[in-house]
Amino acid sequence: MNLTFDLAPFAQNRKLRASIGNERDSTFRLLAMPIEATLLTAGKIAVARSGLVDYENALKIQRNFHAEIAADERPNTLILLEHPSVYTAGRRTAISDRPTDATPVIDVDRGGKITWHGPGQLVGYPIVKLANRLDVVGFVRQLENALINTCEHFGLAAMRYSDRSGVWLRDEKGDRKIAAIGIRVAKGVTMHGFALNVNPDLAGFNQIVPCGIADADVTSMARELNRGILIAEVSPILERELFEVLTKVSA
Repeated sequence: MNLTFDLAPFAQNRKLRASIGNERDSTFRLLAMPIEATLLTAGKIAVARSGLVDYENALKIQRNFHAEIAADERPNTLILLEHPSVYTAGRRTAISDRPTDATPVIDVDRGGKITWHGPGQLVGYPIVKLANRLDVVGFVRQLENALINTCEHFGLAAMRYSDRSGVWLRDEKGDRKIAAIGIRVAKGVTMHGFALNVNPDLAGFNQIVPCGIADADVTSMARELNRGILIAEVSPILERELFEVLTKVSA
């Protein structure tokens, strides 16, 4: 199985490989097999969509894409997927934030602290070359804008929390985090990204201190809307919002 991008819109500016994996890298081709890739030709961003993808396999794909984008061998790419249940810990994770029952945790090179991923959570990895490689905060703010606008589309008054990362709901019910963000920038190219809780089993967060924040809750779109909501409903809206913001910050 060799999944193909139509890279014609990018051919004028960059020398690009036309597929995920090729003869020189059969291992990567196997890793890429779960990713269903389709190029969206609007702007400068390609998108790779998938369903449930093992976290460590997705991380290997991210790293390959990152290297290729840094070398101008691939267009800026947004990966959208879900993961099987897994805990991942960023560089600032404290021992006290981790599970107390020896549950495995994957340590990764992103910012932020520990979080949980699982089915029903829409995860996005925007791997883009920044127009201003020093403006990492600006890139994070644009991701927050896309997530906030997506929540607002469904009637949720999401917002930033000035001294806390991610996207939040804040009202008389208290502070509740609905989306987490953790990124890394190397050679001016981003990797890792965000996780939006659409309809996951939130019990996955109970074994940890999510994002190292002990005095706030984690929530989901389904919980806040008090109805069932599918990834398939949310993904096209979020994708549109992400294309708008990513084209502003990418080279």
